[in-house]
Amino acid sequence: MRRYGTTTIALLRSCHPEPTAAVTLMITALAVTTGHSPTGVLLIALAVLSGQLSIGWLNDSLDAERDRAVGRTDKPVVAGDVSARTVGIATAVAAVACVPLSLACGLWAGLLHLVAVAAGWAYDLGLKSTAWSVAPYVVCFGLLPVVVVVALPGSPVPPWWLPAAGALVGAGAHFANVLPDLDDDAATGVRGLPHRLGAARSRVAAAVLLLAATVVLAVAAPIPRPLALAVPVVAALVLAGGFRAGRRPGSRAPFRAVLVVAGIAVVLLVAVGPALVGP
Repeated sequence: MRRYGTTTIALLRSCHPEPTAAVTLMITALAVTTGHSPTGVLLIALAVLSGQLSIGWLNDSLDAERDRAVGRTDKPVVAGDVSARTVGIATAVAAVACVPLSLACGLWAGLLHLVAVAAGWAYDLGLKSTAWSVAPYVVCFGLLPVVVVVALPGSPVPPWWLPAAGALVGAGAHFANVLPDLDDDAATGVRGLPHRLGAARSRVAAAVLLLAATVVLAVAAPIPRPLALAVPVVAALVLAGGFRAGRRPGSRAPFRAVLVVAGIAVVLLVAVGPALVGP
């Protein structure tokens, strides 16, 4: 029993729990604000969770040797807390469960969600090491909020700014997400777009993309005018302060500022949920 509990905890740690939880909570919150029934919210939450679990576990399973080479003992597989085979089985189970859970949200919504998950798998399976590493993030984050709208009764067509803002958030998240691991990735042959641009340019790219997401939402989404004017200004000030503080050697202020702006963009995205339902 104790060994089972230890393995379960190790599996949870191996699924990249922070981004998995963040994406699942964001899309579930959007499902709530767009007026889905409790059953609809639950189905969307389970579909997204299963998809994100499969992406996270696949990533850890495939990266086990790379992580071992750079001494990533914080990784459960490298630490010996769970085997790569067990993580691989968990990946398959989550992927298989994702298919019926996605289609239960509606045919078109389900198919779009499976495309989003496939983009995450494509990243894990090789695109992460190419100049196209940002593309899966653009596709996945652009489609996920669309899935929520299409899953509503009547499968309404979402406004253009919804996938645009989601894609910008996803692209910015990609640059921000890899910043702490650039050196380890480079040492094991991972050469995605952020690695090719370097840390300084990647921080700027993350900031510009996330700021652009807040601008798109402020300009196009039905947000009260005072808030629409204030949000991009606040985001710009946060980024400016973070980058100014980041001049100090070893400072993580730019990375934290990018994360704050990402949070602002996500909150805005969820807040406009009621407007997506229509009058």
